[in-house]
Amino acid sequence: MRAAPQRAFGCCVPNGWGAHRLDSQMRRQVHHAIAALVLIAGVSTRASAATSAVNASTVSPTLQVSVTVQKAIALTLSQGATAGACNVTTASDYSISFGNVDALGINTPTCGASFLPTTPGASPSAYYTDYKLTPMFTNQSSTTATVTAYVSTNFATLSSILSVVQASSAPANIGALSAMSTSSGSPTSIGASLASGTAITRYIGVTVQPTNSGSSTVSGSDTATITYTMTVP
Repeated sequence: MRAAPQRAFGCCVPNGWGAHRLDSQMRRQVHHAIAALVLIAGVSTRASAATSAVNASTVSPTLQVSVTVQKAIALTLSQGATAGACNVTTASDYSISFGNVDALGINTPTCGASFLPTTPGASPSAYYTDYKLTPMFTNQSSTTATVTAYVSTNFATLSSILSVVQASSAPANIGALSAMSTSSGSPTSIGASLASGTAITRYIGVTVQPTNSGSSTVSGSDTATITYTMTVP
């Protein structure tokens, strides 16, 4: 008796064919997903680059500006406003000259003003002028400054008869002029609570003692140096 022919059913397929088809579909899906991510990443990169763009009519690049702000400070000296005030010249750092002076006050000052001696031949004469100081300071932690001064280099050969004197207001007489300090440790106050950019008027001069001596130099030319210090607390 002949055996009945066998029929192939859908569930009976060549070994591994279904798994291969499923694997291929999964690979295609993964490929498409990766391609989509790459496309999105590319679009995102182009969108975040502010210096250039495609398919666009504007770009918005940015620029960072960096600086370091430093404190600044300056003190200038200049000629006073009074008629005949001595000229303040810029010579290492500033300089002023009263010209010829004498202890009797005979010489008319080349600039500024003078006081005759209270007792001619026994007390000194004085020559003086007004001048301006202008403090300037920026980006400080304080809005005011102080200025002090002292004679940092005294007269070299005539210190026995010459003294630097000063006043904070117009002196009415020779007694209103006081000696400027010669010590850096205890300088003379020139001004306190000073505002930046506002000039102040002060007075500077010399007294001349009527000294006679047979053993030392008591006449001739000489120079003293005053050092000013401005401090912003």
